[in-house]
Amino acid sequence: MVDSKFWDNVYDKKSEKEVSWYQDVPAKSLELIAELNLSLEDAIIDVGGGESHLVDHLQSMGFKDISILDISSLALEKTKARLGENANKVKFITSDVTKFKPSEKYMLWHDRATFHFLTSKDAIENYLDIANQAIADGGYLIVSTFSKTGPEKCSGLQVSQYSEADLKKMFEKHFTNIRCLEDTHSTPWGSTQNFVYCGFKKR
Repeated sequence: MVDSKFWDNVYDKKSEKEVSWYQDVPAKSLELIAELNLSLEDAIIDVGGGESHLVDHLQSMGFKDISILDISSLALEKTKARLGENANKVKFITSDVTKFKPSEKYMLWHDRATFHFLTSKDAIENYLDIANQAIADGGYLIVSTFSKTGPEKCSGLQVSQYSEADLKKMFEKHFTNIRCLEDTHSTPWGSTQNFVYCGFKKR
């Protein structure tokens, strides 16, 4: 995984609607989250959240304990600016997820399009260990990656592609699969990217 300077440069050169992963409404994530019947007091972390609008929707739903982790401090500053006064109710964490040292337990770990940037065995194992540490017993993990028919690269970087079976096997050590689904994401310029989403519960 590349360093923070690379991603700061991406967010510096492009507006939120000029990146392929932009979603005004993260519909599939919200669908999976709604099925979990979380308490509005439950702690949620959006991993690789950057400029994602998931936080806007979670706040409008009434969730009170939201953290956003991203390797790019610039992406987080842009989100703070967008949220205005509501930014004061969010915890912003600048960190490479594979080096993240969680200081609290989360009932939900959400990751759309970060995990597939990890291409080395060590980085993947670090991620899995950290997610296990960070998620409370009985808590949930939602992960979304490019599917086997999705892009092989993003932002010029090689990514890993996963099938539903791949993700289930990857997370089976600590988590029980709840549901998986596939989705075709339309980029702001009209091209499509195929994703797979899986939801898990920590045993």
